[in-house]
Amino acid sequence: MVETLEQVELCTPLNTSCMSTLVSPKVTLMETLLYPVAVLTVSLNLLVFISISHFRQLHTTTNVFLLSLAVSDLLVGLAVMPAAVDQQSCRFLSKITCALYLLLGFILTSTSVGSMVLISVDRYVAICAPLHYSSMMTTNRAKICVSLCWICSVIYNFIILKDHLSQIYMFNPCPQECTVFLSYISGVVDSIITFFSPVTVIIFLYIRVFVVAVSQARVMRSQIVAVKSRTLTVVVKKSEMRAARTLGIVLLVFILCLCPYYCPSLAGQDTTTDGSGALSWLFYCNSALNPLIYAFFYPWFRKAIKLIVSLQILQPGSCKTKIM
Repeated sequence: MVETLEQVELCTPLNTSCMSTLVSPKVTLMETLLYPVAVLTVSLNLLVFISISHFRQLHTTTNVFLLSLAVSDLLVGLAVMPAAVDQQSCRFLSKITCALYLLLGFILTSTSVGSMVLISVDRYVAICAPLHYSSMMTTNRAKICVSLCWICSVIYNFIILKDHLSQIYMFNPCPQECTVFLSYISGVVDSIITFFSPVTVIIFLYIRVFVVAVSQARVMRSQIVAVKSRTLTVVVKKSEMRAARTLGIVLLVFILCLCPYYCPSLAGQDTTTDGSGALSWLFYCNSALNPLIYAFFYPWFRKAIKLIVSLQILQPGSCKTKIM
């Protein structure tokens, strides 16, 4: 019986069918723990989505990028997480479903990274060039950037996964297998494009933001307003500084969650991804952490949650409520 269970779980090449009734207690425990994480991820990001979409005061450039990130996280909790749990329970029967699941996971990963880069650029301009922020970072431009981010992510991942997805039956011959295999070269290229290059840009921009923030803090403490060559020294608003701090925490948590996922490819290892491993779930859980950070640091998000939960947003004119 032990040997049979091992064959079922490992999908040996003996054509042993994977019966959903022969799920180990370990898998049952994982389902019990991970399904609530998926529900929490969907619920929290749905609150972020409703908040930013409904209240007009939240229709800002920065929140356009946050909305993109929230949509990406929402789809992770809605589609990718449940599929990853089901895969552990040997419920994958359709290779088309497997292909869509893998493609969606890669697309959402790239989109999340792209949204993080856009957030960093937004904070960089707001802190380092406040006089030009309103003209450079308009809401319409932000929407265009977000659209391009999603489009490029879809095209890029179709290209990198095209060969694998076209031969999904060969790479995953067993009914319940749903794994994407990337060679060392492909894994390194994908890691550089999807993770290490964007993270380098993010770190560089936030170092600049930190340097400017420290200098501005000194100006505010000394209460000096100087006019040199008819140019007024601009002190960054406290609200902009708080936003930069909060989004800096979001970016730091994001990097920490993704580093273990991408580092093996640079260590000379071939990359095999099935979306159900511990490293994959560490990345998935980041989708639940983002709105928790907003709730802890953003008063407007906490106020919006109260209005949504109490159904006050259903009242006429609620979209004009002062939320900040």
